[in-house]
Amino acid sequence: MKISISNSSLEELYTELNSAKEGLKNNIAAQKLAVQKKSIKIQKPFQRNVKLFISQFTNPLVLLLVVAVILSALLGEKTDTYIILFILSATGLLGFWQEWNAGKAVEQLQKMIQLKSDVVRESKQFEIDADDIVPGDIIVLKAGDIIPADCRLIETNELHVNESSITGESYPQEKIPGTVLDEKQMTEKINCLWQGTNVVSGTATALVVYTGTNTVLGQMAHSLLKAEETAFEKGIKHFGYFLMQITIVLSILILGVNIYFKKPLFESVLFALAIAVGMAPELLPAIMTFAMSAGARRMLKKKVIVKKLSSIFNFGEVNVLCTDKTGTITEGVIIVKEIIDIKGQPNLLASQFAYLNAKFQNGFANPIDDALKQLSESDTGYKKLNEIPYDFIRKRLSVAVSNDNGKKYLITKGAVSNVLDICDWFYNSDNNVQSLDSSNKEKIAQLYTDKCNSGLRAIGIAYKEISSDRVSRNDEQQMIFLGFILLEDPLKEGVIDALNQLKKLEVSVKIITGDNRFVAAYAATKIGITNPAILTGTEINNMSSEALINKAAKTDIFAEAEPNQKERIIKALQSSGLAVAYMGDGINDVAAIHAADTGISVNDAVDVAKQAADFVLLEKDLSVLAEGIYEGRKTFVNSLKYIFINTGSTFGSMLSMAGASMLLPFLPMLPKQILLINFLTDFPYMFVANDNVDEERLLKPAKWNLHRIRSFMIVFGIHSSIFDFITFFVLYKYFNLKDAPFQTGWFIESVLVQLFILFIVRTQKSFLKSKPGKGLLITSLFAFIITTWLPVSSFAAQLGLTMVNFKQAVAIALIVLAYIVTADLLKTIFFRISKE
Repeated sequence: MKISISNSSLEELYTELNSAKEGLKNNIAAQKLAVQKKSIKIQKPFQRNVKLFISQFTNPLVLLLVVAVILSALLGEKTDTYIILFILSATGLLGFWQEWNAGKAVEQLQKMIQLKSDVVRESKQFEIDADDIVPGDIIVLKAGDIIPADCRLIETNELHVNESSITGESYPQEKIPGTVLDEKQMTEKINCLWQGTNVVSGTATALVVYTGTNTVLGQMAHSLLKAEETAFEKGIKHFGYFLMQITIVLSILILGVNIYFKKPLFESVLFALAIAVGMAPELLPAIMTFAMSAGARRMLKKKVIVKKLSSIFNFGEVNVLCTDKTGTITEGVIIVKEIIDIKGQPNLLASQFAYLNAKFQNGFANPIDDALKQLSESDTGYKKLNEIPYDFIRKRLSVAVSNDNGKKYLITKGAVSNVLDICDWFYNSDNNVQSLDSSNKEKIAQLYTDKCNSGLRAIGIAYKEISSDRVSRNDEQQMIFLGFILLEDPLKEGVIDALNQLKKLEVSVKIITGDNRFVAAYAATKIGITNPAILTGTEINNMSSEALINKAAKTDIFAEAEPNQKERIIKALQSSGLAVAYMGDGINDVAAIHAADTGISVNDAVDVAKQAADFVLLEKDLSVLAEGIYEGRKTFVNSLKYIFINTGSTFGSMLSMAGASMLLPFLPMLPKQILLINFLTDFPYMFVANDNVDEERLLKPAKWNLHRIRSFMIVFGIHSSIFDFITFFVLYKYFNLKDAPFQTGWFIESVLVQLFILFIVRTQKSFLKSKPGKGLLITSLFAFIITTWLPVSSFAAQLGLTMVNFKQAVAIALIVLAYIVTADLLKTIFFRISKE
C-alpha cells in the first residue's frame, strides 16, 4: 500500500515507517538499508564486462562481416574463416580492454564526489552518504543542499526550494509544514520536498518517505537523466554519418564493378564488406573513451576531478573563463578590518551585534560569518530566539536574540543598501539614536564609497528591540543603522602568475561578482587590469539582450551582479562566439554553471553547485584551472589525431581498391588481408591517447572543424591513392605480378604507408621535429616487424602472402620513402593554409 506523503499526519507517517521524531534506531536503519540495496538491480562486474565485450561487435558493418564469415564457414572456407575470426576477436579485445580501463577510472573519480546528507538517528545528528538514506530517516537541510529523497516537512524556517528540475518552475517555492490533499498538484504540495530539488534559502528538518526508484524523480528518471551532448560529441556523430555514407557508396560501387567483371560472387561480397570494415573507424569509440579517461587521470593529478568524460573536449575549447572574485582572485579568507559607525569611529555595540548575528545563524557556512566569529566578543548572557535566513533577493540575514535582562533584539546584517532600506534611524557616536534623513544617507554613501575605493568590502549592520520570540521578513523594518563591518580579502598568493598562465593559453578572465564596483575595480587593478571595463547589475538590467551581447565580450568585470544575471552574462558571451567556462561554488552560481560550455565547481562547494558542474576542483585555484585547460586541450588534440590519421590513410586505400577493382583482372587484395591491415595499423593507434603534443598546439583553444576534416580526407586520400596507383603500375606492369605476389607487395606498402602517416599527421610541423610518445613508437615498430615477417612466416600461405624478392622490396621502399617526403610537405602546406 502506497503511503500518502502529503495528506497523512506526521504521527501516521512515523508509525508507517517505523520511525519517531528522534529519528530511526540504528539497527532498524541498517536493516532498511540492506533491503534497499538488495532491491537495487546492480549489474555484477562479470555481467557488465560480458556486455561491454559483446558491444564491441554491434557495429552494423562488423555484424555483416560476421554473417559473411559464417557463410564462408558453411561453404568450407575454413582457413579464411579462422583468420578473419581471429582478427575480429583481437580487434574486439583491444576495444574492450580500452573501454574497461576507462570505465574503472570513471568509477574511481565518481567515488571522490559522493553527495552527503545530515541525518538524525536516535536523537544524534551526523553526516552519511546520500545513497545510504532510507525511508523513516529524519534529515536536516540548509541552503545549498540537494534533497536526497521525497520527504515530508517536520519543521521549517523561511524555507525556499528550487523545484525547476521536477516542476519546471524557475522561481523558488516557499515550503511550510502541514497537510495537503493527495489530489492536489505537485506545485501545491508545499508540505513536501522532492528528490533532486535543492534548498535555495532557509533551513528545515524533514521525514524521508520515499527513496530511489520510488521517488517522483526515480519514476521519471529516464527523461530527466538524458545527458546533453557536448559540441565534440555532436561533431563526432556528424563525422560518423559522413564517413558511413562514403563507405556505403564505395562498397556498393566496388561490389558492382567486381560482379560486372564476373569475379567470384561470394569473394566479391566478402571483399566489399572487408573494405567497408576497413574504412569504418570501428575503434573510434574505444579510442575516444581511452583518450578521455587518460585525460581525466592526468587532470586528477592536477587536482581536477572530471565528472563527465566528454566535457574534457569542451574544456579544450574554452577561451573565456568567468569566475567570482572571492576565493579565486582573493584568498577567500575574510579578515574583519574594523567595525565603525557613520562617522568612521569604532562602534562597540555594532561589533557585539555583528558577532551575535554570525554566531547564531544556522544557514550555509560562509567566510564572512567565519571571520566575525573570530571577534573578541562573547555570547554569554544571550540566547537565540529565531532567525530569518539570508536569501539573494533581500540580501540580508536577521537573528532574534534575548539577553539576561529580558530584552529582545532583532539584529540584521547584509548589503549596505539593502540594510539601509529597512532603517529609519541611525546610532551615532554619542550613543544616541537619530532620524536617518537624506543628508545622513549622503554621508553614509560617501563613507561607503571611500572605504570601498581603498579595497575594503563593507556590509551594513542594524538592530531594533522586539517583543515577540517569533520573527519574519515583515519584522525587518523601522530598524536602527549601527554602521559598517569593514572586511578585507587579500589577493591570493600566485594569482598573478596563474592569470599570466591563462593569458598564455589565450584564455581571458572575466570577474562576475556581487561586490560593488569600487571593490571589484580595486582588485582588478591589483592583478594588473588597467582601466578595467565594468558593467554593474543595474546597467545590465537596463540593457537589451543584443546590447549585452555587444558589451559583454569587451567587459572585464561584472559587478553587483544578481544571481539571475550571471546566467544572462554567460549566454551573452556565448552568443558573441566565445567558448565559456564558469567557476562557482554557491547556490547563486548554479544556473551559470549549468549554462556555461564548461561548468566548474570546487570540492567544498554546496551540493547543488557540484551536481551542476562538469568538473570539480580539489583546490579553488586559477593555476589548477589553467592546468586543467592544458590537459583538456591535450586530450582534444590527441583525439583529433586519430580522426585525421584514419581518414587520411583509409579513405585513400579504399579509393585505390575501387580503382584497382576496375583495372585489374583479379582481386587486388584478399578480404582477410584487408582486415589484417586494419588490425596491424589500429594497434598503434590505441596509444595516440597518451601521445606527446607539440607545445604550440596547446597554447590556443582547440576547435572541432568538420569542414577541415573533410578537406584533409580528400587531399590526403587523393595523395595516398596516387602512390597506390604507382605501386600498382610497378608491381603489375614492371614486375608482371598478379594474384598473391601482387597482393603481398601492396599489402606491405599499405601497412607501411599507414604506419608512417601516423607519425606524419600527429604533428603540424615536420615529423622529424616532433617527438612521439613511447607507446606509439614501440607499437608501430612491432607492427612494422610483423608486417615484414608475415610474407616469410609459416602463416604466409594461409594469409595469401608470398616472399618478396630484393628488387621488389627496394621498389616498395622507394615508393614509401617518396610518400613520406611528399606527405610531410603536403601536411605542412595544408595546415598552414587551412584554419582551425
